[in-house]
Amino acid sequence: MSYTVDRRGFLRAAGAGAAALGLGGAVASCDSGTTGTVTLTWWDYFTLDNFQPGMNRLIKDIEANVPNVRIERRTFPFAELDRQITLGAISGELPDIAIVDNVAMNSLGGSRLLADLTGRVKEWGQADQYYKGPWEGCQVAGKTLGIPNNSNCLALYRNTRMLESAKVAPPTNWGELASAAERLTSGDRFGLALSAIKTEEGVFQFLPFLWQAGGDLDTFATDGATALSFLDDLVAKGSLSEQCVGWTQQDVNTRFLDQRAALQINGPWQIPTLKKAAFDWEVVALPRDKEAATCLGGENWVIMASSDHVDKAWEVLEYTQRPSVLVPYLVSFGNLPARKDLADEGTWASDPALRLFLSQLPLARPRQYGPHYADASQAVAEAEQAVLTGSASPSAAARTAAAKIDKALGER
Repeated sequence: MSYTVDRRGFLRAAGAGAAALGLGGAVASCDSGTTGTVTLTWWDYFTLDNFQPGMNRLIKDIEANVPNVRIERRTFPFAELDRQITLGAISGELPDIAIVDNVAMNSLGGSRLLADLTGRVKEWGQADQYYKGPWEGCQVAGKTLGIPNNSNCLALYRNTRMLESAKVAPPTNWGELASAAERLTSGDRFGLALSAIKTEEGVFQFLPFLWQAGGDLDTFATDGATALSFLDDLVAKGSLSEQCVGWTQQDVNTRFLDQRAALQINGPWQIPTLKKAAFDWEVVALPRDKEAATCLGGENWVIMASSDHVDKAWEVLEYTQRPSVLVPYLVSFGNLPARKDLADEGTWASDPALRLFLSQLPLARPRQYGPHYADASQAVAEAEQAVLTGSASPSAAARTAAAKIDKALGER
């Protein structure tokens, strides 16, 4: 999820490349009139072996039930997909359909690469079936440029025995979280583990604290300082390891599994591994400050504006959203639905942990900040790193980051 300088350069080039190639939103609004089988190219980043059975079943299902369509799928590593789309905008070789990380809507949404689905969605009449956060994550400049593929968010995992032994109740606000983390810290065990790595992964985990403080990126100088101060105090008291500045979310889960952390902030994708744990655990909502908030993760379906088969591609997207198709697909991936009307179906209907995450989706906020979000995200990551490593105070780091963030947001 990192946003490097090279990647941002490619994203900036995408707009110019798209314009040079004439890839505007009005391009290819209809299929070319071919009456035979249409081959749709499809790109995604689900490369791991455990994803293939579910994806292959979905594609076979589409080919069997959407008339006259064949899917030609290509996968890329997670960090490469956006870059390949940007390169494709310059070379003129783009897919018809892609599944992209929802945060990529910031860069892709402003590049004129994505087909405008607004009219089709209105005719479809299903928009109100989606949770607010996932649906808003597909809206750019008043247009619907994607359909949620799946959703996830962050919550707080707790080692049940550790908290009961310490007579600590699940924390519901920042004060209780700080107190619980301090009381649960012992020896080489920290009370809390979270990811503060200098990538989008760390920003994904930081933003809930900013929102819970009652702020947003445009108030980072003040509310960002509040969130940074809270985390800095946890490190200062020894409740949170300063090594979290190098931890991925997988690293955080490993420490929780090894019982070197009594609490961890993480997502539902960790549940399959945690079900093999040698101890009992539970999931609760993230503790709140002024507000309750969590960060939205997941993927979106998009159609490229350059496609010669936008109508057929839309048929495919619409088909994937049918409950009889979507539920088994999400179950096979271990994902949560972005649709409210599926809350009582699938494994998430009976699994208490998944149920908790699903209950938090109405609070989950998308990272929808415009085409220069990558610059703002980097500023947030740098501020958190500076504070948690002791190289800057929360107020100074927040002011420095705010100047960069304001510049990035002002370039929408």
